[in-house]
Amino acid sequence: MMKKIVFPSQKIIGILAGMGPKSTAPFIEKVIAQCQIQYGAKDDIDFPPMMIYSLPTPFYVDRPLDHQKIKRIVSQGLAALESMGVSFIAIPCNTVHAYYDSLQKSISIPLLNIVEETLRDVPAQSRVTVLGTKTTHASNIYQQGIQKVNSTFVFKEEWQEQVNTLITLSKEGKNVISLWKKLLAQFKKERIEVIILACTDLSLLPKSGFRVIDSSEELAKAVVRRYCNHDQ
Repeated sequence: MMKKIVFPSQKIIGILAGMGPKSTAPFIEKVIAQCQIQYGAKDDIDFPPMMIYSLPTPFYVDRPLDHQKIKRIVSQGLAALESMGVSFIAIPCNTVHAYYDSLQKSISIPLLNIVEETLRDVPAQSRVTVLGTKTTHASNIYQQGIQKVNSTFVFKEEWQEQVNTLITLSKEGKNVISLWKKLLAQFKKERIEVIILACTDLSLLPKSGFRVIDSSEELAKAVVRRYCNHDQ
C-alpha cells in the first residue's frame, strides 16, 4: 500500500499558463494525473492547492515576435503569482523559456525550466528532432541540450512550415492527423528515433511509432516532484 503523504497547507503551486489558451486545461489535467501516479492522490483533499493565471500574450506562429514586450508581460504575470503567495511557478510554454534567465531573475521564488525537465529523458547517442515554434528553434535552447547528452539534432527547414500549420490547427481544435502522418513519414526517412514536442499545443498528437517526449508532460512531472519535495 502506498504511504500517504501529508503536505504543508501553505505550499501552493503557481501555474502561469494561457500560451496558448487551449493548452492550459490539458496541462492542469497532467498535473492532477501526476499526483495520482507519484503519491496516490485519491480524495479531493489529497490534491495540491494551485494558483492558475491564464495570461494572454502576443504570440504569433507566422510572424516576428516583440521579445521585449513578451518578456515584460510574462514577468508581470510571474510577479502577480508571487504576490499571491505561491511557492514556485511553472510556465507550460516552451517559447518563453528562451528568456528563462531573465524571467527567473524577475522573481524571488523558483521557476521550473521546461527545457531542462524535457531533456532529462533524451537518450544518449540518439537522433532527435524537436517540434516547436520558429522562435523556440531560433533560440537553440533544445539543440544545446541535445548536444550535451551526445545525441544528434535533426531538423529540416521545410518541416517548420508544416509544424506551424500543426500548431495553428491544434489551437483551432481542427483535425491534424493527416498532416501529422506525413511528417512522421519524413522523420522515418531521416532515421529519427526521438521526437520532442516542444510546444504545449502539440501535446494531444498521437504518439505512435517513435519515442515521443512531451514537454508539457515532463513539466507536469516536475511540478509534482517539487511539490512533494523530491526536487529541490
